[in-house]
Amino acid sequence: MVMKAAVAELAKGSEAGVDPADFAVWMAEEQRRIYLLCLRMLRSSDDADSATQDAFIKAYRALERREKDAIESRAKWLTRVAVNTCLDRLRSKRWLFWQKRASREDEQAILRLTPASGPNQEDALIAHEITRRLSVALDKLSVRQRSVFVLRHDEDRSLEEIGEILGLDVGTVKAHMARAVRKLREELRDLYGRQTLER
Repeated sequence: MVMKAAVAELAKGSEAGVDPADFAVWMAEEQRRIYLLCLRMLRSSDDADSATQDAFIKAYRALERREKDAIESRAKWLTRVAVNTCLDRLRSKRWLFWQKRASREDEQAILRLTPASGPNQEDALIAHEITRRLSVALDKLSVRQRSVFVLRHDEDRSLEEIGEILGLDVGTVKAHMARAVRKLREELRDLYGRQTLER
C-alpha cells in the first residue's frame, strides 16, 4: 500500500511541533490495521487505500492543531478518524455512484483462472460463496449497523470502545449490534443454521 499523499503531507514539516519522523514511524505501525479496517468497511482495495491516506492526513493535521499528549489513546483516536473517514465516503452519494462491483460472471471467471495454492477448488468455491454472501448481507445493513458490526468483529473492540469511537452510548451500540446480527442471521441462515454471529 502506497501512502504517497500522507508522506507528501509529512514532507511539508510542521510549525506546530509535530515531528514528521515520529509521525511516520507511528503511521508505519498503524497502516496495516487502519487499511484492513477501511477495506472491511468499504470493500474495495482502492477505496480503502484512499481512505487510509485520508485518515492519516486528517490525523496529522489534527495533531498540528493540538497537543498530542492530550490524546488519551492514540490508537483509539486514529480508529475514530478512520471510521469517520469511511462513514463520510459511505454517505457520499457521489462515492456510491462511482462504486462498482464485478459481475457474478466475472467473479466466476476470475475464480476459475485462479491457480489452487492450498484448498481444493470446491473448498475455494465454497469460501468464495460465503465471502460473497457476507458482503451482500453487509451491504443490506445501515451504515451505522455495519460500522458497529465491523468494529466489534473485525477490530475486536468492546461495546464501550465502539460507543466512544462512534460517539454513541452503549445502549445505542447494543441496539445497532442486535439489529445487525438479526439481519445477518436472516440473510445467512441457510449457510450457518443455528451458529451464532454474536460474541
